[in-house]
Amino acid sequence: MRGEERVSPALDERIHHPTRLAVMAFLSGCTEAEFRAVREGCGISDSVLSKVVGALEAAEYVKVRKGYVGKRPRTWLRLSPEGRRALLAHLAALRDLAAQAAALGAVADEASAAEA
Repeated sequence: MRGEERVSPALDERIHHPTRLAVMAFLSGCTEAEFRAVREGCGISDSVLSKVVGALEAAEYVKVRKGYVGKRPRTWLRLSPEGRRALLAHLAALRDLAAQAAALGAVADEASAAEA
């Protein structure tokens, strides 16, 4: 199907985009992270991270806290409990897809070997 992306229903469309998945994975490894650390850890720009955080916050997967360090404004990000559960379910769905692909590949390999 050209031009159409088909995604397994078990995959969470709100997380599935690689940049969103990277941000969620980064945040899963900490209690809370400063915006700058997430940006640098994921190798993305401020504007891209802002857009991703907005989408994940709207899905209630990420919580945003704003404050100051001295006189400088800072933003901290963390996964919500719902976000953590959604990430774990998404990763489980990815593992299931990988296992299905491996099983189908083994069947195809056996069929090719039998034909040879």
